[in-house]
Amino acid sequence: MTTALITGASRGIGAATARLLAAAGYDLLLLARSAEPLEQLAAELRSLGRRVETAAIDLSCPEAIEEPLTELCSRHEAPALLINNAGVAYTGALSSMPLAQWQWLMQLNLTSVFQVCRVVVPLLRERGGGQIINVSSHAARNAFPQWGAYCVSKAALASFSRCLAEEERSHGIRVSTLTLGSVNTPLWDSESVDSCFDRRAMLNPHQVARAVLHLAQQPANQVLEDLTLMPAAGAF
Repeated sequence: MTTALITGASRGIGAATARLLAAAGYDLLLLARSAEPLEQLAAELRSLGRRVETAAIDLSCPEAIEEPLTELCSRHEAPALLINNAGVAYTGALSSMPLAQWQWLMQLNLTSVFQVCRVVVPLLRERGGGQIINVSSHAARNAFPQWGAYCVSKAALASFSRCLAEEERSHGIRVSTLTLGSVNTPLWDSESVDSCFDRRAMLNPHQVARAVLHLAQQPANQVLEDLTLMPAAGAF
């Protein structure tokens, strides 16, 4: 049985991906900041006959990641698939963005991915290989006013993915970036984002989950290094 580890798994893209992977036969290691919705999802997926382990981990706190993540990975077979999905956004001018907000966003969108990989990559090496899928944004390739910090974090994540792919290729570890246009998720409802516009034309989380599964189901001797999924109507 193949095991997948998903960050930001309690809602939105993470929860939709967990449901689709469970239906496809994956066992799951799920982490998110809030324990209650995570456990509700786990109970739902266990009813399908899947093995599901969870951990409430606050990825915004660098010191709170390694130990509980290592413990989560020890409860079941080592994951063969890692999906770095957790992320946040902030809208506001770079010139007036508080330093604490900048550091919070970079920690969640970039540094926590590095920290999760520091724990999981050695496990993938031990099992002879595996796959990492980093969920990114078309903001990595574009500049949007008021979204500068988010654009920077996603551009850095895309570069991180490429560098990690080169370093781990000889260990049988494939790294893919899923580059997304606008997706209608709870991210738009957060206090740090100005989202006063029509969201009906956006992608939905299930569409993204299908793209994740498509990446994960590639044969072991090939890799889709970057898959871009955009709403047909455009960015927003």
